Amino acid sequence: MFYETRKNEHGLAYDPFKSCVVPRPIGWISTVSPSGIPNLAPYSQFQNLTFDPPYVMFSANQKTDGTRKDSVNNAEQTGEFVYNMATYDLRDAVNVSAQQVSPEEDEFDLAGVTKAPSSLVKPFRVEESPIQFECRYYQTLRLPGKGRMGTVDVVIGEVLGVHIKDEFIGADGKVDIVKIRPLARLGYYDYAFVDSVFEMAIPGRDEEVRIGMEGAANKLRS
Repeated sequence: MFYETRKNEHGLAYDPFKSCVVPRPIGWISTVSPSGIPNLAPYSQFQNLTFDPPYVMFSANQKTDGTRKDSVNNAEQTGEFVYNMATYDLRDAVNVSAQQVSPEEDEFDLAGVTKAPSSLVKPFRVEESPIQFECRYYQTLRLPGKGRMGTVDVVIGEVLGVHIKDEFIGADGKVDIVKIRPLARLGYYDYAFVDSVFEMAIPGRDEEVRIGMEGAANKLRS
């Protein structure tokens, strides 16, 4: 089949677009408002952008009333946000925190998760999450859209600090992804989680290409 996205006449019972780019990591983003109210929300349009220095982004469509998400407003106004890794064990809390509530409501309390102080930024971390990034806001790219929710704010931040729980670091010095079971977003109302991994190195003689794939910044600086 083929359809033009501007017409969106795919003829299917459900729009297929989000199911064609999967799996997507979930950026469980915590922020704090200028008045000190904590906020926590999941974004499945999330990704790391580079590694030296590390940057990440989360992409937030507008609320149902056409206004910007609280995460975006808070990150821009305070200059900080935190990425918390979403996992299968935390799936219910992640789902609860996805609700659209007033800016005065604390989603940490709503989701029943614990606030952990950060080391370099003001927003709290999710204590139960195995990995968290403390981030400094860099910039927002605003992409125009159709309808009330179509416009999107792509928020970019530099990762200043990384928290990894020791029990999820294997004897080989690698993060044990299978033990963590990261949650991933599919299309529709579907999710998945990582329960197996395999290794595949880029062939060829250029060792620096493989180092770049590893993301080993210190090796490339020497």
